[in-house]
Amino acid sequence: MPTRVLMLVAVAVALAVASLWAHPLHLLIALACLLLGLLAGRSASLARQTVPAPAEERSEAADAMASALLDATMQSMREGVIVVDGDTRIIAANRAALDLFAAGRHGLTGKRLSELTRNPAIHAAFQSALERSERAEVKVETYGSERRVFDLRVAPLQRPEPRGGALGVFFDITRLERLERVRQEFLSNVSHELRTPLTSILTFVETLEEGAIDDPQNNRRFLSVIRKNAERMRNLINDILELSAIESGNVRVEVVPVPLHVAVQDVFAALAQQATQRGIELRNEVADDVLVQADARRLEQMLTNLIDNAIKFNREGGRVTVRYERRDGRHCITVEDTGEGIAPEHLDRIFERFYRVDRARSREQGGTGLGLAIVKHLARAHGGETVAASVLGRGSAFTIELPAGGDG
Repeated sequence: MPTRVLMLVAVAVALAVASLWAHPLHLLIALACLLLGLLAGRSASLARQTVPAPAEERSEAADAMASALLDATMQSMREGVIVVDGDTRIIAANRAALDLFAAGRHGLTGKRLSELTRNPAIHAAFQSALERSERAEVKVETYGSERRVFDLRVAPLQRPEPRGGALGVFFDITRLERLERVRQEFLSNVSHELRTPLTSILTFVETLEEGAIDDPQNNRRFLSVIRKNAERMRNLINDILELSAIESGNVRVEVVPVPLHVAVQDVFAALAQQATQRGIELRNEVADDVLVQADARRLEQMLTNLIDNAIKFNREGGRVTVRYERRDGRHCITVEDTGEGIAPEHLDRIFERFYRVDRARSREQGGTGLGLAIVKHLARAHGGETVAASVLGRGSAFTIELPAGGDG
């Protein structure tokens, strides 16, 4: 590319990017492009000041360096960038843009925008920049192997002639959209989960205030209901704080050899009364000599959540069994019940926060809907994973898989 043209293009791109500046990366790109223009201009000046032959060589070398700098800057960006001329023909694009439009090895240069996409929002944004020299910002959705969402920002290239060209930057906001949706669902679920016990508490408090406090046959029952719902709210808040700490990486996992049989027996002892009330048999089939590499307190927390669920959602007179095996270099701890089982459509979502197969029964049993999510994140904090399997009418099995490490 001739030095003067390279300089003009670099400066035009710099001005266009600067006009879109809403992120530190934009400033970096603009500075790089301006540096390109200065390099190109300096190379031209040097070429005029020296003898012809060396000047030509020096100018070509400077052009090559400037072109390489522009290419390196463009290709290192995660955002897709395309530059079009006045006829919406692409004159430059980076690797991220190739991936966005699935151009592969054929490239984008020389193609019209209409050959790449028929998305009206994309065309309208570029036309606005070309025809009215106005910046445009639109949200764009694409559907390939997966749905992706982009924030497209287009700016006109500041060149003397009309419809001189436009630069578009595609910011991938798919993950941000997903996080925002999760946040909204989380707030909605928390509000709903807190509203139910809070309403119950307020109702019974009002009943006591209106005279029921002097009714010896009912006042203690009302107080018991208030306590039960207050404890439910406390447990929910504690689980939310616990899950938040785990997800943010603020929970430290201190891995040591833990005797698994003893850990399971301790959890069984803590939940024995609950199991006895429902006639649930607790079986510990872990060998006495099994050691697993885990944080002892966090392992007990995971086992407690799984065994507690296995008791709650089991049949009357059912059975809860804990087994261990070493498979593919991992400790596999399985908690199995003889309940009604979980339908296949629910298994993929069972570890999501607040997801319940049977909401009414879960609330009746006092669950917060966060226990399995906590188990999943604690297992991942160990470098492991959790999996669920179930057969309708026969029961479910939840397995904690933890790295075996070098315990031999």
